[in-house]
Amino acid sequence: MLYYFSKNIEILTKNNRLGVDYMTNKEKIANLIFPEILETIQDLEKKYPVRDLEEGAIVTRFAPSPTGFLHTGSLFTSLVSWRFAKQTNGVFFIRLEDTDQKREIKGSGEKVLEQLNIFGVNPDESYLNGGNYGPYVQSERKPIYHSVIKEMLVKGIAYPCFCSHDDLAETRKYQEENKLLPGYYKEFAKCRTLTDEEVIEKITKGDSYVIRFKSFGDEINKVDLYDAIRGHIQFPQNMQDIVIMKSDLLPTYHFAHAVDDHFMRTTHVTRGEEWLSSVPIHLDLFEALDFKLPIYCHFPVIMKLDDGKRRKLSKRKDAEASVDYFLEQGYPITGFLEYLMTLANSNFEEWRIQNTEIDLFDFSLTFDKMSVDGALFDLEKIKSICKDRLSYMNADTFANEALKYAKEYNKDFEEVILRDLNYFKSIINIERDQPKPRKDYEKYSDVLPIIDFMYDDFYQDLFQGGLEFNERYTKEFLIEILEEYKVNNGLNLEQDEWFANLKQMAVDKKFAARGKDFKKRPEEFVGTVGDYAEILRLATCAKKNTPNFYSVLEILGKEKVLERINKTIEYLKG
Repeated sequence: MLYYFSKNIEILTKNNRLGVDYMTNKEKIANLIFPEILETIQDLEKKYPVRDLEEGAIVTRFAPSPTGFLHTGSLFTSLVSWRFAKQTNGVFFIRLEDTDQKREIKGSGEKVLEQLNIFGVNPDESYLNGGNYGPYVQSERKPIYHSVIKEMLVKGIAYPCFCSHDDLAETRKYQEENKLLPGYYKEFAKCRTLTDEEVIEKITKGDSYVIRFKSFGDEINKVDLYDAIRGHIQFPQNMQDIVIMKSDLLPTYHFAHAVDDHFMRTTHVTRGEEWLSSVPIHLDLFEALDFKLPIYCHFPVIMKLDDGKRRKLSKRKDAEASVDYFLEQGYPITGFLEYLMTLANSNFEEWRIQNTEIDLFDFSLTFDKMSVDGALFDLEKIKSICKDRLSYMNADTFANEALKYAKEYNKDFEEVILRDLNYFKSIINIERDQPKPRKDYEKYSDVLPIIDFMYDDFYQDLFQGGLEFNERYTKEFLIEILEEYKVNNGLNLEQDEWFANLKQMAVDKKFAARGKDFKKRPEEFVGTVGDYAEILRLATCAKKNTPNFYSVLEILGKEKVLERINKTIEYLKG
């Protein structure tokens, strides 16, 4: 009893600071619900002051829920939010929104931070590294929400609602049958009209309740919003008495957004356009709480073409909706980030063409260059960009990144690389260090299937699978070509001389020097120089397509090449 008496003395002291000399019924309700909450909104304003940043600095946040993998759309949102903060010397923080605890997947919050770190999106403040505006986990911010709600109850802009699920279902059924706007508002807000005495009685009895925001809006009125991306937008005013605190004492998204982004001093709320419909509620809450409205920036939702129709990139339908897909496939991080930057600003691609070699983050994002339409997700474009980025990597960087990928996702590939790292680099370096580098790979998972023949055990497996020589050539003719090449292979020549030598050997065997000659007069030739080279490629590589053939032969070495040709001759004889 002494404990509660002293608490009430403290509460009365707080009330006196608000100019209240006595305990009103609304204060009694607030104290029944939150007996231990003593902080006021004014206290919170002092505890979490406006950030001391230079003029123009932007404070953004990413607020994931711990309910699974990092969505590609979420990576896009966090990347753009991070860039706006970084390029203005502002702050980017990550807040974990875990109020829907039934859907929480243990460890997924930490995994989101790990995945963002892989893409270089590192927060200044988060639920792992802390900061001055925490806690950064919503369930740990309960006292802050309760302080605000307690004051709202006292001021009469919030109230307890005791309606059961059945009550709400009955109301909704009536609204649907009469084609009325669904929701809890005006005459349908039954608990709004309860007297303070009735509320006190119900709470004292232990009746279950939630807390609702008391809206004084009307949908026939309009509210305006300036969106940094979309400009001025007009909405019907909110009139719904939304739930702001659930029966488990945790806040709903709408209320937590207003409180968190105010006291964490977010200057720009960056989020997907699916939240546009919630804007009237948020404007209503900010106004009622007398909080400064942040600048809203509603990003385009990432869309996908499906049978010619646009739809939202789906966690359920699309593997590429998860960033795990791109990590497991081994798409280069820089290439994937570059693609997301093309979605962020319409002028990025033009800038990139003129600045191929510099860091992609030397480009400054602007809100006015962001699309207001759904950004179309284009996997083929991602592949093209990644292929380009990989081609410009030097061999050392490529090898290190490939090894990093292999260690995480492909142990067989890791084992191959580590057999001889320098040998692997020499393969990767084929036609790389030149103004227009060769573009063999679009992701790291492509590498081993393309170069496997360079290793004897893989070559043996391919060889055992059979060599698909052109059926129009007899075994005897193939053996004749291979025997001649053994004698006059030109492997000690420079590339141009080597090719001229190969071309002459082909012409001597009645292969057309030019493809168009063969097309015009096929009866005069047995094939083209390309067909001749294919025979040699199959014998030495056991596949028809390889990186630059001269470079392949050079890396394999004369002894290995002759060994494989002899093996093929024996195969043809057998």
